[in-house]
Order: sequence, then structure tokens, then C-alpha cells
Amino acid sequence: MSVTAAFPRAGTVPTQPGEVILEVRDLVKHFDVSGGLVGIHSGVVKAVDGVSFSIRRGETMGLVGESGCGKTTTGRCILLLERPTSGQVIFEGRDLTTFAPAELRAVRRKIQVIFQDPYSSLNPRMTVGQIIAEPLAVHGIVQERQARKDRVRDLLSMAGLLPSMGDRYPHELSGGQRQRVGIARALAMEPSLIVCDEPVSALDVSIQAQIITLLEDLQERFNLTYLFVAHDLSVVRHISDRVAVMYLGKIAEITDRVSLYADPLHPYTKALLSAVPIPDPVVEATRERTVLGGEVPSPLNPPSGCVFHPRCPIAIEECKGRVPELREVRPGHRVACIRV
Repeated sequence: MSVTAAFPRAGTVPTQPGEVILEVRDLVKHFDVSGGLVGIHSGVVKAVDGVSFSIRRGETMGLVGESGCGKTTTGRCILLLERPTSGQVIFEGRDLTTFAPAELRAVRRKIQVIFQDPYSSLNPRMTVGQIIAEPLAVHGIVQERQARKDRVRDLLSMAGLLPSMGDRYPHELSGGQRQRVGIARALAMEPSLIVCDEPVSALDVSIQAQIITLLEDLQERFNLTYLFVAHDLSVVRHISDRVAVMYLGKIAEITDRVSLYADPLHPYTKALLSAVPIPDPVVEATRERTVLGGEVPSPLNPPSGCVFHPRCPIAIEECKGRVPELREVRPGHRVACIRV
């Protein structure tokens, strides 16, 4: 069973849900690299290098790209699990990068995360009920013990689990059930924004579809906003309202999902989409493919100018020395390429 068969094709251009809840402005995150016996500084990894986008309330923004492109680091910087080197993360009108750790405590209730690995993100020494109840107690959301137990039962039901599973330990659950526990834990904080860091990549395709459907149902019910980080374009196509494509720490293209999949403009986006398998063997055998040459450059030493130019099939000499601006070429469709 293919992923594209499991997730039906989205068909309409989404409407803008509401006001901007999150705005990322020129986000940069560099990591110093040391080596040798004495830890001599040997370089800087430019994991995220000038990323900008915004998300409206009630919207799902897909963030896609190859492994190592910086999409997970972008999510961690938004959560302030990593402090950005520079740039702004503006949530509900406030720049979180200026907040002290004590000030962030109140904001963390409103921004939650669902991790990629549903097992390592759960404490194996705690029952499912204790895992979900802990943030309710720590943040003082539900004070009384019996009320917390009742709330845990409600959260388990919302996530599609039996209330009796609250007495089990994570190792007694399947991967899909563990991910539902992670979702219930995130919901316990009554968040406005949830960063979904590849939440279905470790699951079987049939279970992926169930988790995606659950996330969509919860979004509609509670007016949630998602930043959905993934490398699987089929999953992103199904759940996202808009999609941003990253390459080597930069945004290559960003637009609504219909425009991106029907008429991609950036050569990197075209190459990514041409690699997605199609269930129809006739179409799969006859469609045009874009095959990229070479390897992804190291973020320790990214190319000058456009970072994609060493692998780009339409690159010209100017691409080697000019960093392309992420500009709007159509209404709501921005591309970082001087050839478009």
C-alpha cells in the first residue's frame, strides 16, 4: 500500500483561517563545531540561515525538505528549545527570543510539540495516566487529584484511546497508541500552536492515516494551529494549507498546497515532487522526472550565492555569486530563484 493511496489528494485552495498567530523573521541558528583533543574551534554549521514565514490561526503550515535541511532545528527554535543565533519568533504579537526562561514558562502552555519518536518521548517509568497528568499538575491547570484523573480520561478519549489505558506503561502500547498519548499530553496544556515534528514518520502507513485524521479532527474541534514538519510530501499534501520547502537552511519556495503540487516553480521543489511515487503504473512509467546530480553540500561550508546552484539544472553563472531573495512571483506564492 503506497502512501499516496492512503492519503487522498487535496482538491481545493484553502482559505486564510484568521489573524497571524506566529511570525518567524530572518531566523538564524548556527552551531559551533569543535574538534581534536583540545576542542579547537573548527567551523560553524549553518543549520538555519535566514528563514522567514508566518502562520495564521487555525492553519496548518507544512515544512518539508531533505534530512539535514534545518526543518527540525527551525521547529526547535520556535519552541525555544534551541536559542536562535539571531532573528525573531513572534507569537501572538510578542517576540519570544527576548523572553527570560521564567517568562517563557507561561507561553509554553500555548505552544506544544508532538515528537517524532513516540517511545523515546515518553517516560518509561511512568504510567500513561501519570504522563498526561504531570503537566496538568505542574502548570496548575487542574488542582484536585480526582479532577486530574477525570481530565486524563477525557484526554485519552479525545486521542482515540480507552480510558483504561491510563494504567498502562508506554512499553505496553503499540507505536500508534504511544503517539496518541503524545497527542493527549500536548492537548492537556490547551495550546494554540502545536509543532508536529515528523509525528507519523515512525509509524506504518495505515496508522499514519489514522493519526493524520485525528490531528485534523482535533484541529477543527479546538481551532488548533499546526506547524507540520515532515519529509513525506504525500502526508504534507493531505494535511497542510500552505507548504514551505527548505533546502540547506533556507526557504526555497512557499505557497498554498494546491499551487505547490500543481505548478511548482523552484527547480528543487520540482525535483522533490518528481521523486514522489504515483500509484498509477501507467502515469508512473511515463511522467517526466527531474534527477539532481551531486550530493547535498555540507552546512559547514555551504556554497556561495544560491545554495542550490551546484545541483540546479537551470543554474547560470550569476547564481554562484547572488543570494536569491524569497520574492512573491504570484499572489501568495514566493520563490527564492533568480531564474523564476
